[in-house]
Amino acid sequence: MDLDHDACYRAISLRDARFDGRLFTAVKTTGIYCRPICPARTPRSENVVFYPSAAAAQEAGFRPCLRCRPETAPDLGAWRGTSNTVSRALALIELGALDEGDVDALAGRLGVGERQLRRLFHQHLGASPVAVAQTRRVLLAKQLIHETRLPMTEVAFAAGFGSVRRFNETFQALFGRAPGDLRRGRAEETPAGPRGEIVVRLRYLPPYDWPAMLAFLERRAIPGVERVEAGRYARAIQIDGVQGTVSVEPADGAALRAVVRFPKLSALPAIIARLRRVFDLAADPLAIAEHLAGDPVLAPLVAARPGLRVPGGWDGFELAVRAVLGQQITVSAAIALAGKLAAAYGDPLPAPDGALVRTFPRPERLAGADLSILGMPRSRAAALSAVAEAVLADPDLFSANRDLDEAIRRLKAIRGVGEWTAQYIALRQMREPDAFPAADVGLMRALETAEGGRPDAGELLARSERWRPWRAYAAQHLWAAA
Repeated sequence: MDLDHDACYRAISLRDARFDGRLFTAVKTTGIYCRPICPARTPRSENVVFYPSAAAAQEAGFRPCLRCRPETAPDLGAWRGTSNTVSRALALIELGALDEGDVDALAGRLGVGERQLRRLFHQHLGASPVAVAQTRRVLLAKQLIHETRLPMTEVAFAAGFGSVRRFNETFQALFGRAPGDLRRGRAEETPAGPRGEIVVRLRYLPPYDWPAMLAFLERRAIPGVERVEAGRYARAIQIDGVQGTVSVEPADGAALRAVVRFPKLSALPAIIARLRRVFDLAADPLAIAEHLAGDPVLAPLVAARPGLRVPGGWDGFELAVRAVLGQQITVSAAIALAGKLAAAYGDPLPAPDGALVRTFPRPERLAGADLSILGMPRSRAAALSAVAEAVLADPDLFSANRDLDEAIRRLKAIRGVGEWTAQYIALRQMREPDAFPAADVGLMRALETAEGGRPDAGELLARSERWRPWRAYAAQHLWAAA
């Protein structure tokens, strides 16, 4: 990825926050790389080189600045729009694809060759897939060192390091000092405890419409599994058979504050990745708004909600069940059915947290169950069973490892999953920014209100062409307006 040196230098000279997360400045005389907003004195132009990602700077031998802390920059890598393959690979890496597997296996999941994947990464991010994964791990560890009082052993495992020895060696090589020496002050360390409580800040590029995000999630909160109150979202979670809870609320600055209570510390990177997906923290709202504002119908909606995000799904199977339940009925009716489903087949939490008492049912619990007894049509019960069986047959069914058209085809092959349901799953779970459920009645009504004539699905699909590649955000604006 080419970065114009003079343009980048002007950005760092002005400390322009719009470029935070888009580029990183490496100073050749100090061996340090910084964010564009670093408060340190701007180095001379001939002494700096610019990189498109923290991983590229780190792979080139530079170490993170202790003053501007590159680990706190917004992570916009997956939304650069330069390569769909790289975007999907980044999503998989964030979820841990390279923690146990290798680059060849990652390339296979994406349907490309290993050499091609490496070439795409160097072209668009300036770093290899392994370097990206390692940099994420190091920067998360550095964030935990600065923002928590966890012992270094717990920081190592919470950041995804396989051993404390590897953790210490990495920080010694990168910073020339032990990890503990990076922590300011010598206050007593506080272990996570039996419930594994950790507080982390999740950064984003402002603006962010938190009230709209919270309202969307509140309307769809499943009783016993999710709770929205006092400006905070909380839910019960289950990963690899281990249960816990998370809660999220706004924090000072451009960040959300997440409280994770999970006994398995090594799951923290995956939990953070899922939270970033749910709250759409990788989006570039300014670029999206600029594009959509070119449409006269969307322009006032974008102006009214400049930081609107597309809420994601915590789990692919859960989101697919929600989508199937929502076919041809109201949101409230669908959530009532989801509540019955969770009460009958969800796993109870060993330590309930207020109204959070159970996790969402696992696919193996629903695959052979007679769901029609819960008061839903037999056809919909059969569709839920088919979705559960499909997930058991292909655990990667809802992963971001295929392009939009292929993902829609694979989803529509499941009994009871049509175009609307497949597009909705792609939009919220697979984080496809161009997914668009054109048959959605709410979208048709919103355009009817805006333009005075109600389009059918075909007309709406044709109308959406001008919104590419951000049709998912156009849909969110129309839903919010309705």
